[in-house]
Amino acid sequence: MHVVIMGCGRLGSGLAQRLDAEGHQVAVIDRDADAFRRLGDNFGGVTVNGIGFDRDVLRAAGVERADAFAAVSSGDNSNIIAARLARETFGVSRVVARIYDSRRAAVYERLGIPTIATIRWASERMYRFLVPDDRVEVFRDPTSVVSIVETPLHRDWIGRTVKSLEDRTGARMAYLSRFGLGTLAQPSTVLQDGDQVYMLVTDEIVEQVLDIAQGADKEGN
Repeated sequence: MHVVIMGCGRLGSGLAQRLDAEGHQVAVIDRDADAFRRLGDNFGGVTVNGIGFDRDVLRAAGVERADAFAAVSSGDNSNIIAARLARETFGVSRVVARIYDSRRAAVYERLGIPTIATIRWASERMYRFLVPDDRVEVFRDPTSVVSIVETPLHRDWIGRTVKSLEDRTGARMAYLSRFGLGTLAQPSTVLQDGDQVYMLVTDEIVEQVLDIAQGADKEGN
């Protein structure tokens, strides 16, 4: 993958180092050239000095061929402008932005741009948005018996209830995220396009749950 990261602070540099170490092509943008020191001597990617929402700067970072874009500078406005440019102007398919003001995050979620808030959670979640994994575990209990996994849904589940999903998979829904806000869904809650679903599972049933949720439900009504 070619990933462009705007912002070379603690989060941006850590994310860039991780992606680079895993063999991805990485370009990092920052207006402060000294910030690139955080990347270390072993960083094999590209650094671009400039303003992250400047189109020429984005092109220099290879945004036109980018598979993913992360806006993680210290400014909310800069991040959202750059993220929207990457998605709407340059057609980058996977775009994520860090937003410090949680009240604004939901607004940007409605624009189709995932937003991340806290530093610790951000590093892992940002990575998962850029490098998708069919099995994203977000919690495991201390006895290592029960876990919560993010469960992508096939389009057949849109318009059906949480109860129907639970009955078919044999698992319980822990919660769902809608418009960027977590909610404890009721059995009668109707699943909507864009919902992020998180299921309570054990290791014995997790593959079955993911297969049913992600596959067309031939037994559905």
